[in-house]
Amino acid sequence: MPHATEPPQSARLVEAVLFDFHGTLAQVEDPVTWVMAAAAACGTELERAKATILADRLVTAGRAGGPLPHRVPPQLAEHWADRDLYAHSHRAAYTGLAATVHTDVEGLADALYDRLLVADGWLPYPDTEPTLRRLHDAGIKVAVVSNIGFDIRPHFAHWGLNGLVDAFALSYEVGRTKPDPAIFLRACGMLGADPERTLMVGDTPADAGAVKAGCAALVLPAAEAGRTNGLGATLALAGCA
Repeated sequence: MPHATEPPQSARLVEAVLFDFHGTLAQVEDPVTWVMAAAAACGTELERAKATILADRLVTAGRAGGPLPHRVPPQLAEHWADRDLYAHSHRAAYTGLAATVHTDVEGLADALYDRLLVADGWLPYPDTEPTLRRLHDAGIKVAVVSNIGFDIRPHFAHWGLNGLVDAFALSYEVGRTKPDPAIFLRACGMLGADPERTLMVGDTPADAGAVKAGCAALVLPAAEAGRTNGLGATLALAGCA
């Protein structure tokens, strides 16, 4: 069930909404599709059964947008710690984790990472576009606040959503990661919004860190790709349901 943290006293006071990206507005493609598409980019056609086994191993090793890795090898520890602050560390961390899984597909680790960098490797939730459009039409400013190591603006442009987002506060550009209040304050500054009249919507406790910046927070559990994500609750709190 959705859990709201310190909602605004009056929904009409909300002038801006900040959204997390992964698990809130979009979800990564399913693991088997991910592996088969990456292998195809390397010139290898994998049978689905083999791709399924490989996908399980790669997700366990650590996939961006997936569960935390079972183990981070010592040689990747520094990149792992900095993955959301520097683009090179983000890539090095996840390609390094993928490389710990034995595969006969040359170049697969890089091809797997490259799926993150294209919109086809992600699926916006079905209620993402309607929610963003309703907020836009109501004159409520929107920013995306994400712990991430690459630019997601092209993804929104590909999905036709770029006109519905007013700003992007990405950790590797801002130099701060959630739950640090600074990244939420930066997003509010980009929008020219008062934090006390701003709502942060995400799917993890890190997103609820916006409360320390003076914002209200709504935490919605991440849904599987293709399912609605409960974003309609945002509209109710913003006073435009």
